Amino acid sequence: MHGASPFNESAGELKALVVEGAGGRLDAWIAAALAPDFSRSRIKTLVKDGHVSINGTPATEPNRKLHDGDRVEIMLPEAADPVPQGEDIPLEVLYEDADLIVINKPPGLVVHPAAGNWTGTLVNALIHHCGDSLSGIGGVKRPGIVHRLDKDTSGVMVVAKNDLSHRHLADQFADHGRTGDLERAYKAIVWGRPDPLNGTIDAPLGRARDRLKRAVRTDNGDDVRHAVTHYTVTERYCEQSDATSLASLVECRLETGRTHQIRVHMSHIGHPLIGDRDYGMSFRTKTKKLPEEVAKVIDRFPRQALHAWLLAFEHPSTGEVMRFEADMPEDIETVRAALAGLDAGQAG
Repeated sequence: MHGASPFNESAGELKALVVEGAGGRLDAWIAAALAPDFSRSRIKTLVKDGHVSINGTPATEPNRKLHDGDRVEIMLPEAADPVPQGEDIPLEVLYEDADLIVINKPPGLVVHPAAGNWTGTLVNALIHHCGDSLSGIGGVKRPGIVHRLDKDTSGVMVVAKNDLSHRHLADQFADHGRTGDLERAYKAIVWGRPDPLNGTIDAPLGRARDRLKRAVRTDNGDDVRHAVTHYTVTERYCEQSDATSLASLVECRLETGRTHQIRVHMSHIGHPLIGDRDYGMSFRTKTKKLPEEVAKVIDRFPRQALHAWLLAFEHPSTGEVMRFEADMPEDIETVRAALAGLDAGQAG
């Protein structure tokens, strides 16, 4: 055979091979030619689905005989994402009716399936809980989802259960409350004390060098988006004589809703969230200045200290303004209590 070489599983790649001598069965010959890249069963499926041709003509019979000089072409099709299946994952339901469901998302739960997280997501839990009512609303991989929280961000989320609700809620989130009743508020524990105590961060966001992260960007790149966060310091921990603080509890309200917006904006002004491994790693050494028992609490905290405590919106069917709150989860509350117990001067 000619042209045999490693065949990477990338959609749209064409592999052409030429038979030398007696070829035997089509599937067996391809398996030998491309070993170990493909299993025999995978090759049979490709043949039966019409992704293999011989001398320019589709060949759909795995047992077809090959002859000397035959040109065999294999075209790898686009990989189909698996359809999410329902999974019995516990949900804290704050409210539910025929149009929507409101939940308090725990930290560590991915919202929708994606590469590396095809199972164990909020969508899998919702499909199990809601059944067929979510089918197809907003797309196969994101049924009913109109907004999301990062995996390690906890708090209130609303999910649509029919097309009318999905359109209505999606429009509210796209408007960000500028002309309607949508209200979103988060609580975050950050290093230091923002100055002023009430402020607005207006800084556009786009992809960072690491494409999974975001960064403040001032260029005109296609991915750069307007981003505005309003914040208020509500508690200060271990205040110092120079009017600074070791850490603060901050309420953040979004005027826009960009990926990682609060985390990037607070880091941008020099006050990253405690526990943020992506945008606050340079501040982890601050725990060395704390009493040992407090340092242990913060070092063991496994995520960014961010919680979506408030969500308000207009009900798609009734027009009523619905308002939901969720207390900070135990892990963040443990960090807050440890910091609140510090006296001035305890941070070296």
